[in-house]
Amino acid sequence: MKTFKIHAQGFDPFEVAEGTKLALGLEQNGVDVSHRCGGQAKCTTCRVSITGEEPPMGETERLSLEEDGVLGQFRLSCQIRVDRDYELEVLMRASVQGWEPGVELEP
Repeated sequence: MKTFKIHAQGFDPFEVAEGTKLALGLEQNGVDVSHRCGGQAKCTTCRVSITGEEPPMGETERLSLEEDGVLGQFRLSCQIRVDRDYELEVLMRASVQGWEPGVELEP
């Protein structure tokens, strides 16, 4: 199985299997990314800022970000399947918000 390196600001780099939801890969490697809706692109708390080339955006993510008026400001890690190395910053860490991460993420 192919893996890709994730460099999340403030954390040691780690590898995630191709096809894994980015939010799940972050969480499995100790990054406390928020995901209040469990990865349904409804709450927009799993925000990340990606350095470099971003993956294509799906319709679900685009509609959610447009509805909230934040399209182009960040990406939703619950809607990104790992397909390359990423350098990113998690914009809403659960511990900083004083939250539990959220509903369990579906693979």
